[in-house]
Amino acid sequence: MALNILKLCVGVSEIEELESWIRDCRAGRDTLDHTTRMFPKRKQEILPGGSLYWVIRGMILCRQPIADLEAVTGADGIERCRIVFKPQIIPVRPSPRRAFQGWRYLEEADAPPDLPKTARASGMSDKMRRELAELGLL
Repeated sequence: MALNILKLCVGVSEIEELESWIRDCRAGRDTLDHTTRMFPKRKQEILPGGSLYWVIRGMILCRQPIADLEAVTGADGIERCRIVFKPQIIPVRPSPRRAFQGWRYLEEADAPPDLPKTARASGMSDKMRRELAELGLL
């Protein structure tokens, strides 16, 4: 079982905003990545097969498969971690999560399951899915 990472998606309200941001970021770039301060000590458990689960407005709503974790040094000389993603967003069953700083490990057993393709094709908006999850109906 792969180990995952959980991180807040600050400044994004819905999955569609994240997808739009990704499209904009990918323009003219070969890779899609996110740089964070701390490097995971459990890299071997995350790769291959781990994902970064995004918390959007207090709910885990989607995940992005992780392709690689790279050590990089910023212009300020501080070591950081570049999380390189595979270019896909996979919606998951909305699960509430309180705010936290940085990132957290997320065990496979604790990760919300992917939404079935039939649920994604149903036409239900992410907002409606979030509201139903908040009411405990999803």
